[in-house]
Amino acid sequence: MSTSKKSTRPPVVPPGGPPVVPPRGPRDRPPGRRDAHPADRPADETWRRVTRELADDLAADAISRDRAVRAPFDEVARLQEAGLPALLTAPGPHGSGADWRTACGVIREISAADGSVGELLAHHCVLSWTTRFLGPAARTPGLDARTAEERWLLAGAVEPGGADPDRDGLALTPAGGGAHVLDGLRAFASGVTVADRLVVGTRCTESGDLLLVLVDPAHPGVRTDPYPDRVGQRLAGAGTVGFDRVPVAPDQVLGALPRDEHAVTPYPTLAPLALRLLLVHVALGVTEGALAEARDVSRAGQAAATHAGGPAAGPYGPSSAHAGDDPYLLRSYGELATAAHAAAAVVERATDALARGLLAGSFLDVEERSDIAVLVAAAETVAHRVALDVTTRVLQLVDPAAADPYGTGPGPGFDRFWRNVRALTAAVPPDHRLRDIGDHYLNGTHARLTLPA
Repeated sequence: MSTSKKSTRPPVVPPGGPPVVPPRGPRDRPPGRRDAHPADRPADETWRRVTRELADDLAADAISRDRAVRAPFDEVARLQEAGLPALLTAPGPHGSGADWRTACGVIREISAADGSVGELLAHHCVLSWTTRFLGPAARTPGLDARTAEERWLLAGAVEPGGADPDRDGLALTPAGGGAHVLDGLRAFASGVTVADRLVVGTRCTESGDLLLVLVDPAHPGVRTDPYPDRVGQRLAGAGTVGFDRVPVAPDQVLGALPRDEHAVTPYPTLAPLALRLLLVHVALGVTEGALAEARDVSRAGQAAATHAGGPAAGPYGPSSAHAGDDPYLLRSYGELATAAHAAAAVVERATDALARGLLAGSFLDVEERSDIAVLVAAAETVAHRVALDVTTRVLQLVDPAAADPYGTGPGPGFDRFWRNVRALTAAVPPDHRLRDIGDHYLNGTHARLTLPA
């Protein structure tokens, strides 16, 4: 891994556990965060150190990489060198794989440095659980073990996309002997430009079943077109993938999802909730990264003029000796830090609930799954609001040249945090989430058991 100057970002707390790396001193330790417990396993300490070093490495050139808008091959190489794709698989007898809380903490830590890379890892992590969620319906078990062994980065989506294969959908045609042929076009939110394997949901043209298949994107029948003009998450590897008579062998069919929602059991429906919650951790990581970088800039004396002794700086006026003495700047950081802590508390509660659901497996019941769904919806709603507020307001706390809202100047590029959060939250309707939360709280209504997010 390349060496770089260490950042002063505070460590991110893996839900239910110690920070990835213990804080360096009491002045840098955020309230409520604790040092690593001496009883933690050495392997856990190693991964905390590896994750923190990789995050520092990514933070060192995050701005230049964001502005270059290239496919994230270099970023994936760094991830694979550090071993994170293998770590972020479902835990099991293969010896690799992180528990749910550890996975969330790693993704949040990486996202604080680079939200795009965090999103790559979030999709990879959930897709590695695919055959676990399918349970007895899995025809090819052990995707997680093979992913860890081969050090694959997974991308794709379980939902089949649109109904028209010529526009935004896929079709899987039987070819005899259990083999199939895959055709169509599908847009994907993350990872497809750099993935080692694609996990794709598609309808069988003969039976109508929703099948999950594993595809090698290096096959000549697979064509990937990246999205070059995204507002945010520019390095997440999003794109459109075309499939032209791509053969799918029997062992590449991972399994089938039920066609009737009444036949769905609670455990497989944790899959979309898991992805939604990991993306919340990405947004929260971006928020914490923005706030920490703004703090560092303010400490260096680059606070906005309206705070640091400028004409609107309040009673201290131009005579303020240091930006850290400005009571209005202190209040702003106090509000934003408090909001970030509150969002983290809500997200960690949902994380703990989902961790218990994953451990319950086939014993998970409808009521428990509904409670998890409500907590995930609450985490989305709170964290997204805080993320948008924090990443907007940090632009007001630092010098305009440092904020650089157009992403063209020499400053630290704070615009990227806001753009990344907008990309992560734009497709999530808060009104729908709040309605579901209210219906559950007021009427005790259980969320529907659905497999797509």
